[in-house]
Amino acid sequence: MQVKFGDFVLDRGTRQLLRGEQQRRLGPKAFELLELLLDQRPNVVARERIRDRLWPDTFVSESTLATLMAEVRAALDESPKRPSFLRTVHGVGFAFCGQAVETRTRARTPTDAPAFRLVLQDREVALHPGENLLGRVEEGVAWLESPTVSRRHARIRIEGGQVILEDLASKNGTFVRGQRISGPTALADGDVFRLGRVKVTLRSLRPDEVTRSDDGEPPERG
Repeated sequence: MQVKFGDFVLDRGTRQLLRGEQQRRLGPKAFELLELLLDQRPNVVARERIRDRLWPDTFVSESTLATLMAEVRAALDESPKRPSFLRTVHGVGFAFCGQAVETRTRARTPTDAPAFRLVLQDREVALHPGENLLGRVEEGVAWLESPTVSRRHARIRIEGGQVILEDLASKNGTFVRGQRISGPTALADGDVFRLGRVKVTLRSLRPDEVTRSDDGEPPERG
């Protein structure tokens, strides 16, 4: 998934910030901060939520966050006095205030690679290689209609046959095996996770199971 804004492109797959052909230098925490603000746009993200996301269970000073925000702004050639993309809400936090468009780039998948689906209470949803957004948004892979689910609640990445679940600073949290997650968490076939109060099961299907399911026969559950 790429996010385009102004002359910039944030490439989640390669973990790069680009301006044209030029890569802009961003450390891992600075990249994650920009990604978080883009995910939550146009909402304000409180400083406390940023610290919990970037430094879970660790105390950091206000100056640490200020330094990180300055790094992001420098990469975007932006002044805090004349923001084009990052708005400071004094006493609260920060928000992405520019126009951004998400584009999906699909990687080729080996024919013998497993396919992944989410089993919800009323339906099954196929996952695609790359990023799969979960929440109450039209561009998400699954719309979860629940007051406990945030607009951009969580995402699942399918990379090299691995399934990685990540919370997007949601209000009510994402839980795996009863524990609220604070960073990327690997999932396996049959794992049950929860977005707010919505329970979801991950299923991994062999290529022949996917074919039978697409032909109208239910895949094996054994």
